[in-house]
Amino acid sequence: MGWSRKCEKRGKHWLRAAALGVVFLWTAGSSLQAEAESSKSAHWHKGVGVEAWLTGADKEQVSPNAASQNDAADAATGAAGGQETDAASDSADSKTKASSGDGTKMDDLTGTIVMTSVRNVLNVRTEPDSEAELAGYLYADCGGTVLEQKDGWTKLESGELTGWANNDYLLFGEEARKEAKDAGRIVATTKTGALRIRKEPSADAAIYDLLEEGAKYEVVDEEQIRFSEDQEITADWVAVNYGGKTGYVSSEYVQVDFEIDYGETVEQVKAREEAETARLQAEKEAAAQKQKQEKAAQAEREANKAAALAADDSVLLAALIQCEAGEEPYEGQVAVGAVVMNRVRSGAYPNTVKGVIYASGQFTPAGSGQVGRVVASGKIKASCLQAAQEAMAGSTPVGIATHFRRAGSREGIVIGHHVFW
Repeated sequence: MGWSRKCEKRGKHWLRAAALGVVFLWTAGSSLQAEAESSKSAHWHKGVGVEAWLTGADKEQVSPNAASQNDAADAATGAAGGQETDAASDSADSKTKASSGDGTKMDDLTGTIVMTSVRNVLNVRTEPDSEAELAGYLYADCGGTVLEQKDGWTKLESGELTGWANNDYLLFGEEARKEAKDAGRIVATTKTGALRIRKEPSADAAIYDLLEEGAKYEVVDEEQIRFSEDQEITADWVAVNYGGKTGYVSSEYVQVDFEIDYGETVEQVKAREEAETARLQAEKEAAAQKQKQEKAAQAEREANKAAALAADDSVLLAALIQCEAGEEPYEGQVAVGAVVMNRVRSGAYPNTVKGVIYASGQFTPAGSGQVGRVVASGKIKASCLQAAQEAMAGSTPVGIATHFRRAGSREGIVIGHHVFW
């Protein structure tokens, strides 16, 4: 699989950022702590949300287990065929690690956030053993929740992926929260339709637009607001990035969530790769079909052109008149025929009807194959045939004009919807 794929191809999940009605915003120097009362609990349980991840800054930070097994992720060199990770070059001493071999309690970090410390991919296994079966993969900037720790390994939950990862390639505690702040996003989702997005955090402010239900916008945090707008906003408003501008929506009508990339199970990777293979195959087949259709269309145009060139000059000229002025008054149809005949006689253009009509870039219906199709169909209006014959006989309601186009763009002799000059 292509481990260098973009982040948007990773599995993404939404975590509720705070209790209902609370606007979740990061500020400079904050500990990334949610405002909900439940964040005070040190005990994790599934569904607790982002406050279980981003709290616990006062928990003891423990040192790495020097004797921990080094899975080094094998970096997906197994069934998925990934690249060997270069995360082993990272110094374990520079990171906040978890260990079970130095006397610390196993639940010290339970329920807190864990982030990857790799440049590409980290294997997640079904057991805390580098030889155990692969459960899935974590990528750079992926996060999860600590479930359990044992012998230098951490059992974690990251989206639909649950399994064991080697502590040497994970971040815990404050470092994990800092990484989450850098890698994650806070997004506001509208809960109602026709929601006003205003230019200022005030119900009296001008309106940028009305937002549809389910619209998602990245939240602009308090520090960014102070820097760019030089103002503070209350909990009644949420600032969002609206096309490069700062817009304000009522916090009552949006849900503010924390978004971070999650890992993928082996099954998810397989399904994604199969879907990508199917998509590429479908694109290949569509391109082949399009090419086949284009070749057939080209062959038809060439056949029609050959038929048109073999036709009598009056028939060819009548077909052009029908394409250019079939719905114009009869005088306008004769005028178009006269333009062609004036070119034949001018010396500045080819001296045959066929040569003038099929001169490169002159008459669009000829170049597109439309004239050839009309000739091949045999369905030419009687008025166009008569106008062609009259023009070839020397009739010209536009004098020596050699050009025409839609009227209104320049001065000249106007007949119907065309101007001639």
